[in-house]
Amino acid sequence: MRFPLAVVASLLLTPALSPGQQKAANPERAALEQRVRARAAQITRERLGLTDAQMQQLQRVNSRFGPQLGAVANEERTTRRQLRQELMADQGASQARVSTLLDASIRLQKQRIALIEAEQKELAVFLTPVQRARYIALQAQFRNRADQLSRQNGGARQRGMRRPPPGTAGVR
Repeated sequence: MRFPLAVVASLLLTPALSPGQQKAANPERAALEQRVRARAAQITRERLGLTDAQMQQLQRVNSRFGPQLGAVANEERTTRRQLRQELMADQGASQARVSTLLDASIRLQKQRIALIEAEQKELAVFLTPVQRARYIALQAQFRNRADQLSRQNGGARQRGMRRPPPGTAGVR
């Protein structure tokens, strides 16, 4: 079964639910997420040429840094949205609020960079520089595709349209 890159990306970039949360949320979604994660792992293994040991180490690093990076990304999105809203306010933007949001944005960027640096140091222990470069490129592909899908789905929701069925969005 082939999954669109956007589906893989969206699942890789969002924190995983615990098994209990998955079953409570939606058993079909939990099964789909499991299949997508398995396929994403296979793609990663193939593109990077990873051994079993490297794959296990990569999964450990991802489970450690993924939730932290996801939380920072969520905070960055929230801060950008608040800044946009403030700048679009009818009465004009509050200088103090904009300053606070800009400071928060810079702080979050620094936090994200520090996490990426720490993650890269850990990856350097078991991945070659070429594998790390390929992994960075793969992550960028996933993010770009997820962003593209998010923009497409956001526009559909704003127009009152339903989201496309899973597995059909972004298929070329």
